[in-house]
Amino acid sequence: MNTAFPVSLRGAKRRGNLFNMILSKSFFNRDAQIVARALLGKVLRVKYRRMWLSAQIIETEAYYLHEKGSHASLGFTEKRKALFMKPGTIYMYYARGGDSLNVSCRGGGNAVLIKSGIPYGDSEKMIKTMQMLNPCNGRLRAPEKLCSGQTLLCKSLHLKVPDWDQQQFDAEKFYIEDVGYQTKQIIQTTRLGIPEGRDEHLEFRFVDKKFTKYCTKMPVVLQ
Repeated sequence: MNTAFPVSLRGAKRRGNLFNMILSKSFFNRDAQIVARALLGKVLRVKYRRMWLSAQIIETEAYYLHEKGSHASLGFTEKRKALFMKPGTIYMYYARGGDSLNVSCRGGGNAVLIKSGIPYGDSEKMIKTMQMLNPCNGRLRAPEKLCSGQTLLCKSLHLKVPDWDQQQFDAEKFYIEDVGYQTKQIIQTTRLGIPEGRDEHLEFRFVDKKFTKYCTKMPVVLQ
């Protein structure tokens, strides 16, 4: 199968001590915008049955307790509990009927939404599995479109709200890895889907410029 991914995404290899590459709690114990930027280029690793599914993060959004676009601004509830838990806690919720992945950051109620990604590596078996998990109208979805949106990302990686909301990352099941990729240019713009009057003007969305054609389909503006 020719996935037509950029060269930098092909032939991914595990290097060194895995536990030195998994993002630590301290990584998330920072301002949400700093974390949102730093997550670009990191790789999500999810164990599905007997294989690992992987996606490189190419788009994120930052959210804060004291701005109207965030879930936390609506107040503490049991469903939003993860937002107020220690940095690095997984917060998942349903968005338009699909699962959505977030991680808590420094300061109660602050978090980063993993908006989109792209399959990492060139394993045909992995790509085929992700396509089966996330078909498009009964057909196989193009590999580069498997994770281009927050719910598509979760569906392709088999990440479910009941399994991971309020949980911690687990080196045996689900974690985020630093593979040494350096984002050369970041596009910063307004977040998507924020209702009018709820701080929709805030530029808290970050995209790796190299992969704009694979991210969520909305206009982006250079800084």
